[in-house]
Amino acid sequence: MEVPKINDGTSKAGDWRNYKRVLLPPVRDLHKLEVYEQNGGYSALRAVLNENKFDPKGLGEHVKQSGLRGRGGAAFNTGLKWSFMPPVDPDVPRFLCCNGDESEPGTFKDRQLFEYNPHLVIEGMVLANYAISAKACYIYIRGEYASWIDHFQKAVDEAYAKGYIGENILGSGFSTDIVVHKGAGAYICGEETSLMESLEGKRGYPRVKPPFPAQKGIWARPTTINNVETLACVPLIVNKGADWFAATGAEKHPGPVLYGISGHVNKPGVYEFPTGMLITDLIDEVCGGMRGGKKLKALVPGGSSTPVLTAEQCIGTTMDADSLREAGSMLGTAGMLVMDEDTNMVSFLRRITHFYHHESCGQCTPCREGTGWLEKLVTRIDEGEGNFRDLDLLLDLCDQIEGRTICALADAAAWPVRWTIRRFRPEFEAKCKPSTFAGADLGDGASTEPAPVS
Repeated sequence: MEVPKINDGTSKAGDWRNYKRVLLPPVRDLHKLEVYEQNGGYSALRAVLNENKFDPKGLGEHVKQSGLRGRGGAAFNTGLKWSFMPPVDPDVPRFLCCNGDESEPGTFKDRQLFEYNPHLVIEGMVLANYAISAKACYIYIRGEYASWIDHFQKAVDEAYAKGYIGENILGSGFSTDIVVHKGAGAYICGEETSLMESLEGKRGYPRVKPPFPAQKGIWARPTTINNVETLACVPLIVNKGADWFAATGAEKHPGPVLYGISGHVNKPGVYEFPTGMLITDLIDEVCGGMRGGKKLKALVPGGSSTPVLTAEQCIGTTMDADSLREAGSMLGTAGMLVMDEDTNMVSFLRRITHFYHHESCGQCTPCREGTGWLEKLVTRIDEGEGNFRDLDLLLDLCDQIEGRTICALADAAAWPVRWTIRRFRPEFEAKCKPSTFAGADLGDGASTEPAPVS
């Protein structure tokens, strides 16, 4: 049976069918140092340290001009972020953190780099250390990635043995270290200040900002934090040029990106293409269409915290920050959760609310209490015990939680609830029973009329 196509619109990714992979090139055993070197590995580091291609400030400016935006979710300009570090003081050590705490549901692209191209990440870290004059880089990897941690540590050890990390790298006089840190399985440690607390041996509680990490980070020293994929792009920018990177993909959000696609498609997986890919091209062409010939119902484009889109909103929308913002969502980590026409959106949201309730660190009252009430109310609706007023109560809870906490976990918990209800409200209403006792199960003794259904 021929799978129906849902394609429509124009891709910003150019001739993506002829795109040549650079983050995950099709090279056998690329994780081995000798194979990586044979394929141009560490040439960017040699060009910077031995051939004086860039001084630290020049490298930062080059990365800024490339338009590289963070691949961890915030999509902030990387070179600009580096420039926030204060002037170098020989008596004050500076640090880089590589965030590999890939814990958001639907996101699984960083581990591909750990497994298939770890030396690209290492080379990117050393270059970033050079650009910000950092003494060391700590790479924080989620604890559940035990085998990937061992794999990456082996690559780091190889790089040390070859002189790409450590004292007087390649005889240049520049010295820096890389430390692999195993996380303890807490989603909150993907938040940058919580990550720093965990690195210092403390409980993973987010810090109040300001001060920001660039002013007061690890051990109160200037610190920059970047995602794994972000740093992997740096050697490519050095070797191929800022103009090449800026011309790849979407104009305002350029470069290659790893799309982690899961759910109801025929060929789920991690795919490397330029930014600006049509959502419909990724589903129909790259992933072989919807599984079983079903219709697309909903899509979460960038990990579980990004607002869900309806099938209609996906038509003509491309995978870049600007296009997704216009559609009503965000690129996030480009972890796409694809759902077909048979998906129960209430049950889907129930699982999401359970995750954020479980992973709240509990430091802030709106998040600690609010995520629990979100899960409780969605669960009640899913089990057929909810009423119409619960839907408006959920939306009101989202307003009370979002923007009222130290970090953005509360926002990440509120967005799926707000937008799944707003965009699929009839499905939620179908599970509700009209009741004048909106607060009966909440224990407040309330007896009110149900709110009007919008």
